Amino acid sequence: MEITLEMLLILCPLVFLAGVVDAIGGGGGLISLPAYMIAGLPPHVAIANNKMSATFGTALVTMRFFKEKLISMKLAAPAIVAAIIGSSIGANLSMRISEDVMRWVLIVILPVSAFLVLNKKLFHDRGTDEVVLNKRTYITASIAALIIGIYDGFYGPGTGTFLIIAFTVFAHMDVKTANAQAKIINITTNITSLTIFLLNGQVLIPLGILMAACNMLGGYIGAGLALKNGAKLARYCILFVLFLLALKVLGIY
Repeated sequence: MEITLEMLLILCPLVFLAGVVDAIGGGGGLISLPAYMIAGLPPHVAIANNKMSATFGTALVTMRFFKEKLISMKLAAPAIVAAIIGSSIGANLSMRISEDVMRWVLIVILPVSAFLVLNKKLFHDRGTDEVVLNKRTYITASIAALIIGIYDGFYGPGTGTFLIIAFTVFAHMDVKTANAQAKIINITTNITSLTIFLLNGQVLIPLGILMAACNMLGGYIGAGLALKNGAKLARYCILFVLFLLALKVLGIY
């Protein structure tokens, strides 16, 4: 597939913006995946290249959380195993679905994911910033990694936010700590599913590398920002890109 200047003009700013949004609180995939589809990539190629850019962007943010010592590897270890299993199932399932069916699946799932990500009522920041290693947290981490890992391998957008919700609601962590724990699981699901898409020849390597750079830059800037209205900005950005995708689907754009 030929990479055009028009494609790059659409993708570069939107994938950068996705990195910023994802670092602030997750949900960047709700911007980047529609961006790939707006640029004209087929569903499987769009998901695969989105995985590549997201993998590098998430890796950079995860490193920053490591430096701040917010990630508990004792808690993450069993979740990583579950994440590998879940994302492998999801990615292989995605590859078995035809492009035409997948296109409509994505169009239906996108607004549903956006609704869940943008719903403030799902967040409960009443937990503690200290990771308590008990039965509840281990079970929460492993089950969340498996189930949400299947979703991430199959599709992806909103994975980080769904993991944060799982940790805040069921493991009683505060959002910052939950976000840190979510990142180590998310990078695992990204790498696993990306490997499967690479083996199936769905990644446009030159485009993937360029978009990875855009996403990493956005993630680095986003991770260092303390935006007073960060959540509101992310919400408007996601809704705007979904609006553009709707225009694309309807043949208006």
